[in-house]
Amino acid sequence: MSKNLKVFLMFLAAIISTGVLVARSGNGAGVDDKINAAMEPVSNAAVSVIFYSVEFLGQSIPLVLLWLVAASCFFTIYFGFINFRYFKYAIQLLFEKAPSDKKDKKGEINRFQALSTSVSGTVGLGNIGGVAVAISLGGPGAMIWMIVMGLIGMTTKFVEISTAIKYRHRTEEGHFSGGPMYYLTEGFKERGMPKLGWCLGAFFSLCCIGGAFGGGNMFQVNQSFQQFVNVTGGPDASFIADKGWLFGLFVSTMVAAVIIGGIKSIAAVASRIVPFMAALYFFGAMGVIIVNAAHIPEAVVVIFKGAFGLDAVAGGFLGGLIAAMLQGVRRAAFSNEAGLGSASIAHSAVKTDHHVSQGFVAMLEPFIDTVIICSLTALVIVVSGVYTDNTGMAGVELTSKAFAETFTWFPYILALAVFLFAFSSMIAWSYYGLKAFTFLFGESEKVETIYKVMYCMVTVIGGALSLGKIIDFMDAAIFAMTIPNIIGLYVMAPKLKKELKEYISERIK
Repeated sequence: MSKNLKVFLMFLAAIISTGVLVARSGNGAGVDDKINAAMEPVSNAAVSVIFYSVEFLGQSIPLVLLWLVAASCFFTIYFGFINFRYFKYAIQLLFEKAPSDKKDKKGEINRFQALSTSVSGTVGLGNIGGVAVAISLGGPGAMIWMIVMGLIGMTTKFVEISTAIKYRHRTEEGHFSGGPMYYLTEGFKERGMPKLGWCLGAFFSLCCIGGAFGGGNMFQVNQSFQQFVNVTGGPDASFIADKGWLFGLFVSTMVAAVIIGGIKSIAAVASRIVPFMAALYFFGAMGVIIVNAAHIPEAVVVIFKGAFGLDAVAGGFLGGLIAAMLQGVRRAAFSNEAGLGSASIAHSAVKTDHHVSQGFVAMLEPFIDTVIICSLTALVIVVSGVYTDNTGMAGVELTSKAFAETFTWFPYILALAVFLFAFSSMIAWSYYGLKAFTFLFGESEKVETIYKVMYCMVTVIGGALSLGKIIDFMDAAIFAMTIPNIIGLYVMAPKLKKELKEYISERIK
């Protein structure tokens, strides 16, 4: 019996045991309330700190959002708008058509696999449901600000990934580990502040583990289960409505089969799922847009009016402008994860001989995630007209209605897309959490196995229970990652700028 098969069987035993325990508890009946009640004080405290907001023209603006926007604006200007100047070069590098690092590459996965793994972590339910929320609260004009945030977030991604690969760590087994926890530790050590660097790296790691279990795992499986219930008859008629544990068991087994093989297995699956799910969603969205082509001119006018507060319905000039900007920027920042540092963990395993080169490739992530996929969702909602009558609907439900207005059968396809988006996010975030876990507890096979088993068990729980307060707490943990990460990027930006100039002069003609 092979080693991986033995590990998989061990995973399966743990997963089934968790499923049996949850099933015996009545699929979580009553357990949800107890856990939510216990977590409520802690969750509320974490959310109030991380998402602390200030009032401006009647809008509540979270400071963490300003922190992300300020960083993206600063890096875009500081690095000379490389997101626009070298966009074509980034595409060429992705497919190795540009003069680049051809020799002495060190790493485990190729550029496309690294990009796919990272994109699979960002392209998730936020691209389908989050956009609908932005339009519901901020109007169609939110779309413009999502695009703006996606474009400037490209430079933040460049800085994160370039820095992570520079400071990545190679294990004795030949594997690579990297991310904010490593460049915070090593970067601050170089500057004579080792204790501060380690504390920032440890704080980031703890937040990353919490985020992986919550937003990257439980939330994803829970929401995909809800969509599956909706297309199989709804809460009152679906055969699986009271069997969330069974759905979680199925998904957990799939996750286990992928993550046992490590980053190479995750990257291989992601590089196949991402193009397929992106194409599936792209052609579906384009179908809706083409059928409603006559409404496109009107939709464009509505979008631009809303974006700049010219729509009186949105609350006047300033009120409409702030509402559209806030919701668009919020959803884009939360969707493409520029500034969180999570994507740099996946890219740290890439085969390359120069850290700057993969930074260029990583710039494509916010473009794919926000400028393309989020914009498609927004256009579908606007041209279909469902945003004008969305009483009682938000998120995936509103997006599903927008597609159903044109293709009555599309909610079934959307259910598949939601599942693929959720699954791809889960396998990517499993790796992010793993690297944070091994940073804190040591890089060994035993430590990795303990983490992976826990991750799969949590998947079963996520499918069965509605742990609102736990997920709120872990979402706060995800955005707490931005605090140490962006501090580190600011500190190391001057040296990276010098290295960028050298790279351009040597390799880009």
